Amino acid sequence: MKYFAVFFFILFSTIGFSQETDPAIPHRVSGYVINDNTKEPLSSVNVINTNKVRGATTDNKGYFEIDVQPNDTLHFSIIGFQSLRVRVTNDWIKNKVTRIQLTEKAIALEEVIIAPFNLTGYLEVDSKLIPTKENYRYSISGLTQGYEAGEYAPNAFGKVLGSIFNPADMLYNFFGKNAKELKKLKEMRKDDTVRNLLETKYDRETVAVLLGITKEEIPEIMQRCNYSDSFIQTANDLQIMDAISGCYEQYKILKRN
Repeated sequence: MKYFAVFFFILFSTIGFSQETDPAIPHRVSGYVINDNTKEPLSSVNVINTNKVRGATTDNKGYFEIDVQPNDTLHFSIIGFQSLRVRVTNDWIKNKVTRIQLTEKAIALEEVIIAPFNLTGYLEVDSKLIPTKENYRYSISGLTQGYEAGEYAPNAFGKVLGSIFNPADMLYNFFGKNAKELKKLKEMRKDDTVRNLLETKYDRETVAVLLGITKEEIPEIMQRCNYSDSFIQTANDLQIMDAISGCYEQYKILKRN
């Protein structure tokens, strides 16, 4: 009877441990984000699970909660602080709560040069002096979204077909090798926290993290997708992500055909 009781205890302990660390079972972890210098809590810190494309934001006490699985990566970002990536461990899942410290950036102010348009102050005159962008979008039958064309994107249709069907092209290589990361684009639409964050950002950092690429690759991808330089430079991160998503869907359609 004594040995049976010990065996029974070990069996249930093993089952409980396996359930706790089973990567297929979602868990909810929490934590506090603080300034590593002042030890004060940081509110409005954006927390994104880059594996599941789910987001959360810290409250005025620096507290957050988010759904995870073992080995997921959480990305912490806020203006004025260095972004941080943290791997979710079994210990964190077991203890439920942890403390994350972010370091302030040393920001050097750069010289800003303002290019004058020689405005006169008269609306009728100045409206003719300010340059305008004559870009527009057109659609291709059978595709869900069109392409940007006009002065800043000439020969768009020929470029996109050449990009997609040329095996040596960067667009072909990117979409072909990053299919797993690109599946996150659909998941992104399910989480308002992530979309709201991307809508307020213009630094391309979060987009790069979610897609597993560098920020330098994003303009090249957008150019292959025939977006103008003006769009690439002025669009927010949500618009960039939606543009890449639309280009990827078109790529899949044209590859099937």
